[in-house]
Amino acid sequence: MDDLAGFLRTRRSRIDPAAAGIPAAGRRRVQGLRREEVAHLAGVSVDYYVRLEQGRATQPSEQVLDALARVLELDDTERDHLHRLARQRRRTARSPTGRLRPELLRVLDLISGAPALILDHRLDAAAGNRLAELLYGRPMKGLNTARHLFLQESGRGLYGDWDQCTRDVVGHLRLAAGKYPEDPRLASLIGELAMGSERFRRLWARADVRTRTHARKAYRHPLVGDLELHQENFTLPDESGLELVVLSAAPGSPAEDALRLLAGLDADARPAADARRGR
Repeated sequence: MDDLAGFLRTRRSRIDPAAAGIPAAGRRRVQGLRREEVAHLAGVSVDYYVRLEQGRATQPSEQVLDALARVLELDDTERDHLHRLARQRRRTARSPTGRLRPELLRVLDLISGAPALILDHRLDAAAGNRLAELLYGRPMKGLNTARHLFLQESGRGLYGDWDQCTRDVVGHLRLAAGKYPEDPRLASLIGELAMGSERFRRLWARADVRTRTHARKAYRHPLVGDLELHQENFTLPDESGLELVVLSAAPGSPAEDALRLLAGLDADARPAADARRGR
């Protein structure tokens, strides 16, 4: 699903030769640095670097990887990803268990004023509280936020900053593919997204990687309008590979009022729905 060679090629293509100290010498046929320029700046032979980009060289040393990270101006997430890709042939991480402990469901129930859900590394929702279901307009069971974003019209309309969300999701899946290259369900999801979305294919080809920690998230809800929320991702300290995602509104903000209104609409609708069912 991911490979060291492809990652190196995409990273060198984004480096400005002038900024790297390469003097201009006529028209360049490639975008970014040439292979021989990367090799020279990193202090490795051109032949060795070419073999790295062709997938023919295995187990580069930590020193070589650090030198390449410096030349290619990788951030911390990209540097870790580079080292992980280089280790793949030596050691492959097992896919997380995805086991949802009952205690986590109790935690979700305690979060009443903010949408909260639990996601795995494939962005499958394992569970969510009632406010999360109201935000997404559907039950959490069966929801994959990447499919929702790229393949479903309701997802396209829900996210206020759809372009940024797509970059974040593809970066997350790229990172997951580097960690768990032998996960068949993840490979199947990536193939499905690539078949169904040109936007996904373009972003995937860039090989960008991103961690999910915290960010502003904007939503356009069909019932309560615009919501500007803050997302916090909490990685759970076990082998499940799950993370708790909480979307909070600033105190006294319009978004806080909108969430309260959304919860109130649900409370008003439930007695009527129960009456129709004869409860």
